[in-house]
Amino acid sequence: MSKITILLAEDEPALGQIIKESLETRDFHVLLCENGELALESYQKESPELLILDVMMPKKDGFTLAKEIRAIDDRIPIIFLTAKSQTQDVVEGFTIGGNDYLKKPFSMEELIVRINNLLNRTKTQKTSEIFEVGAYTFDFPKQQLHFENESQQLTHREAHLLFHLIKNKNQVLDRSLILKKLWGNDDFFSARSMDVFISKLRKKLQKDESVQIINVRGFGYKLVN
Repeated sequence: MSKITILLAEDEPALGQIIKESLETRDFHVLLCENGELALESYQKESPELLILDVMMPKKDGFTLAKEIRAIDDRIPIIFLTAKSQTQDVVEGFTIGGNDYLKKPFSMEELIVRINNLLNRTKTQKTSEIFEVGAYTFDFPKQQLHFENESQQLTHREAHLLFHLIKNKNQVLDRSLILKKLWGNDDFFSARSMDVFISKLRKKLQKDESVQIINVRGFGYKLVN
């Protein structure tokens, strides 16, 4: 059984190493990054299953990083670590999309309990996120599209775009709304990028002619089956 990957963004080297080693003794695979920019790169490359983000970091703080990740991934669990104790900071963390919040100093046992709680909750949610689309089976948590004995691995953005198309099957998926959700804005360049991703999904779904992604000019896209 593969280890669960956790991305830890912490700019205090000693604390970061302590957390990393403690989690690894509990059989987690930990990616330790010292600032928000490195953490974003690691997130994009490694596809971790949970994020632990220090709020105060150089180059890119934890809140900014969480906002950018939430724009493309609204499901990955996020735990914020902070030395701040003001209520408004806690509120901001949850408003951004954080799932939990730990104030320094904290015990490793408390962190472990919170991690396991979020992972168990996520696991329960994932069981209801496998969809039938014509002759295809779409495993959203694993970002895989299955057809008979073949399996295709989707990119993070392809998977999220297909997920929203399926959730709105036979209805028009508003172009502007999905652009803002997955790309962060609805400008011309983002729209062109989405068109490319739609073309990629069409190719991956072409083995079942009953499954189509229709362009509804001026409004958005519709997945029909």
